[in-house]
Amino acid sequence: MFPTQLRLCAAALIALGSSAAAPSRQQTPPRDCSSRPESRQMDFWAGEWDVTAQGRSVASSRIERVVGDCVVFENYAQPDGYQGRSINFYDASLGRWRQTWADSAGGAGEFTGVYRDGAMRFEGETHLADGRKIMRRMTVLKLGPGRVRQHSERSADGGKT
Repeated sequence: MFPTQLRLCAAALIALGSSAAAPSRQQTPPRDCSSRPESRQMDFWAGEWDVTAQGRSVASSRIERVVGDCVVFENYAQPDGYQGRSINFYDASLGRWRQTWADSAGGAGEFTGVYRDGAMRFEGETHLADGRKIMRRMTVLKLGPGRVRQHSERSADGGKT
């Protein structure tokens, strides 16, 4: 009697597993993120950039759309060897953009943002390799064809200054 019950239980589990894995024909496929207008808000940032500060070249940056045009990938490099990468994407569940940054100095950052008044505006926190936390606000603004301004503000004292 026990072996028969075991076989029936095993058959029932296999049947349950099969039906649980089978997709429902009534489900609608998720909307492709590249067709969502919000996911296209950072298209102006894509390209090869010579990064300047006070009129002199300080770095290069390559920004590209990847993962079916759903992710904006940043590849930043300075002549002194410092490098950083970020992934940027519109998170439909939050209704906001997200950016995750990591660099060659052991730093990392997490930011959320919105596209407003012709600019992407991020806020978040950078964690340095030595354990310090830096609050940051960053703005990426399209200035015109082939020109973008990226501005960053930071506070190492919890936003007091």
